[in-house]
Amino acid sequence: MPRLTNDERNSLLGKPGQLARIGTVDADGMPRVLPLWFIVKENFLYFTPRSQAIIWHNILRDNKISICIDEEDSPYRKITYQALVVVIHQPGEDEKWRDLYRSIASRYTPLDWANAYVDNTDDQPRALCAIDLVAATTRTVTWRMPIHGEDPVGIWATRYYLPGTKMRPMPPNS
Repeated sequence: MPRLTNDERNSLLGKPGQLARIGTVDADGMPRVLPLWFIVKENFLYFTPRSQAIIWHNILRDNKISICIDEEDSPYRKITYQALVVVIHQPGEDEKWRDLYRSIASRYTPLDWANAYVDNTDDQPRALCAIDLVAATTRTVTWRMPIHGEDPVGIWATRYYLPGTKMRPMPPNS
């Protein structure tokens, strides 16, 4: 299964409208996945949970999260992260990073709508959170479907093919 090149990864992370699906664990141990807006700047992926959001409370209890960013169109690029959340700003400090929030919102909506959205929700405190994409503690996996000219056997990791099947024949003399 082909891994993404740095250019392919940066293209997917910078693609307007692309959501991050962020996984946390609730207080009762049940997993929770929530699609959120994000932005990547200088090797940090930023996102902004509201102060009343369950994932914010989950992050406060346990800062280990998973994130999946994937696309619906061929070649179906995918990135997953397992990482530790860094809280850059607590809820209520929104004014310190409001311009970054405008940048995030404008990745998903026209600029005039993004500005109106930010201005009309500025009384709803948010945290500014990030994961360090290059930290030693961050686990990253990327993949995509093979493109023209690449071996189609690469559509899955080798461990998923049963020995002796069409995509993983038994070696000669075995």
